[in-house]
Amino acid sequence: MIKLKKIFSLAFAGILMTSLFVGCGDSKDKPTINIFNAGDYIDPTLLKDFERETGVKVNYETFETNEIMYQKLKTDTSSYDLVIPSDYMVEKMIKEDMLEKIDFKNIPNYCNIDDKFKNLAFDPTNEYSVPYMWGTIGILYNKKMVKGPIDSWDVLWDPKYKGQVFMLDAMRDSLGITLKKLGCSLNSTDSKEINEAKDELIKQKPNVLAYVGDEVKDRMVADEAALAVIYSGDAPVLKERNPDLEYVIPKEGTNLWFDSMVIPKGAKHKEYAEKFINFMLDPEIAKQNVEYIGYSTPNKAALELLNDDIKNDKNAYPDEGVLKKCEVFKDLGDNIKKYDEAWMEVKSN
Repeated sequence: MIKLKKIFSLAFAGILMTSLFVGCGDSKDKPTINIFNAGDYIDPTLLKDFERETGVKVNYETFETNEIMYQKLKTDTSSYDLVIPSDYMVEKMIKEDMLEKIDFKNIPNYCNIDDKFKNLAFDPTNEYSVPYMWGTIGILYNKKMVKGPIDSWDVLWDPKYKGQVFMLDAMRDSLGITLKKLGCSLNSTDSKEINEAKDELIKQKPNVLAYVGDEVKDRMVADEAALAVIYSGDAPVLKERNPDLEYVIPKEGTNLWFDSMVIPKGAKHKEYAEKFINFMLDPEIAKQNVEYIGYSTPNKAALELLNDDIKNDKNAYPDEGVLKKCEVFKDLGDNIKKYDEAWMEVKSN
């Protein structure tokens, strides 16, 4: 899920309004593609490689959250040619006629995408999106500070970890994992269930050292807290930086998220956007990108090229039994207001 997936916490702060112009020399006459993506969510050398291979210049801009991206595109979808949002936001943008249908004849490398990542619920007709990365949300814990088996969201509420828990400063994520803890769907629209999750988060407040974003990574590496909620793709990097850290997917299940490449409605350079999608689906290119980012790839050809340590990592590529307990966030329409109100109460208490 795009939420601040950055390896270096100071690399990208806020929306970077300055575009990254790739290539050298006079590029005024070059064709151009305008890309909008989360910060540090692509190997930047691939942008240069794409320009060398195709002659298409890349203007690259970053955003912090799906919601910031959505608001910007809502005012002018034609500003960008390629955007990489998350599942529920793709669903929302399809409903609001904000996306172009992709011409898959221009993307022969689409055959490299594993069939299980096609025709997903947020794009059931498989017309508007191409999978980019996927993963889960789970618990990162410090083995020196935490004793006993860690297999449940309940540990984040254990009073012995008072002031030692980092929670995500993200409404859907924090309410979602709490709903799973309570045995409910993380897409619940039941006011009673959402209020129960709100009350649980308020009860948890003594344990919470801070609600965090990307800074959680540096702070966990520095042994500032015992437990944190993070995205799966960050775990390998953090475990390398601090061997005392471990990641687990709780037994109650969690969010299974997908980020996808889409083309905004009215994009001025749709042809180049499709070229870029095809380029990113090349197995060697996808492998390089996965190794840079650290998240899970839906590209089965690229997966085969990765080393065994990555392919066999059950946190990055969970078994089907684990995945069956996971849910993908859905666009909740007007019901999202219930979450807004609950989250405001959590943060204000």
